[in-house]
Order: sequence, then C-alpha cells, then structure tokens
Amino acid sequence: MEPGQIKAVIGPNGAGKTTLFNLISGALAPSSGAVRFQGREIQGKQPHEIAVRGMARTYQNIKMFAGMTALENVMVGRHIQSRAGFLASMFHGPWTWPEEKAIRQRSMELLDLLEIADYAHVEATSLAFGQQRAVELARALAMEPSLLLLDEPAAGLNIYETAEVGRLITRIRDLGITVLLVEHDMSLVMDISDEIVVLCFGQKIAEDLPHAIQNNPEVIKIYLGE
Repeated sequence: MEPGQIKAVIGPNGAGKTTLFNLISGALAPSSGAVRFQGREIQGKQPHEIAVRGMARTYQNIKMFAGMTALENVMVGRHIQSRAGFLASMFHGPWTWPEEKAIRQRSMELLDLLEIADYAHVEATSLAFGQQRAVELARALAMEPSLLLLDEPAAGLNIYETAEVGRLITRIRDLGITVLLVEHDMSLVMDISDEIVVLCFGQKIAEDLPHAIQNNPEVIKIYLGE
C-alpha cells in the first residue's frame, strides 16, 4: 500500500479476505512468507505489539463496552498512548490526572471529528447502529494509527448510514491515515477506493483502479456478475 490511500479488498465468500486481515494484524501467523509494515517484518508479533507500531483494526461485528458511554469507549482506545500503569491508575496517583485529562480531551476531539460528540455521554450500546460504528472508528483513531484496517464497516447499515460511513472513511484518509478495508458493498467500494484488490480462494486475481476492476472480465465472471 501507498501512504494516504484507501485500498479495498473484495472477493467472494471464502476468498481469504478475513484471513488476510488476521495475518496482517497478528491474529494469525503465516505459514510462509513475510508481512512488512513500514519496512519492517512483523509476522510472529502479537497484535498489541503491532498496534504499538501504528496499526489499528475494527471488526465486522461492533463491540461496545456495555455500561460505558461513547466517550469512555473511545478513551479505552487511547490506552496505547498512556504512560501510567495499572496500579497507578487504580489508586489515582496525582501524576495520572493530567494524563487522564489529556486522554479525555483527545477522545472528545475524535468524537467531534466523526460528528458524534453530541452523544459523548450516552451509553454506547444504546446508540443507533451507525452511531456505534462511528464510535468504533473514533476508538480506533484514538490509538493514533498510521494504518487503519476496516473489516466490513458497512455491515448491517442502511443505505444512508453506509453513505455516512463512506464519508467518514474519506475524511480519515484526508487526515493522512492509510486505510485498508474489506467490504461487500460495491457502491461504497467503488465510491471511496483509490485501488482495489480482488481475491479468489486465497489468490490475488486483480489489483487496479476501481473503473478497471469494474470492467475486468475475470472479476465480472467470479464476483461482480454480468
């Protein structure tokens, strides 16, 4: 991937899209080959070690922390930037307050960026599905990633929510964050992607600009349809 681009990975069910994400993010170890991020090999690293290097990931099924507000959910994603340890935080040492204040402020800024700041103090699980997706994106951005992996960000959303998520992803790209997404909604993919990779049974069969992918005979045959 090139820095600052949106690249989509598409393909039929069982093509290997989620496996690819799991290999990149450290959830699975490759049986051969290498995974390189920012010029360094990362295969064999644990997911949290890869996250510290600047990679964040969301999942198809949204998972909000129950009993916590939208703001608190985003603050959890900020833990990578925290210096205070578990005991210091538990006993509220005086040196932890400035850090927590900064974490809260940055989390609010991210909610505002994704136009959901009005719901900062609402329990996250009570929000509409599209709003929860925005909170999830804000929580991932709280890690200050240079690469953001989005696993089917439009899953379960209606046409209006999907359009809004597409606009938010474009805004994230415009901040200089590189985005790699797996998505089945072809309208969204074609609208926001700079490049598209097509997988079929674990093999890359095409990688090109959106309009070229739309007119690729092999892609049409195995996935897009006539």
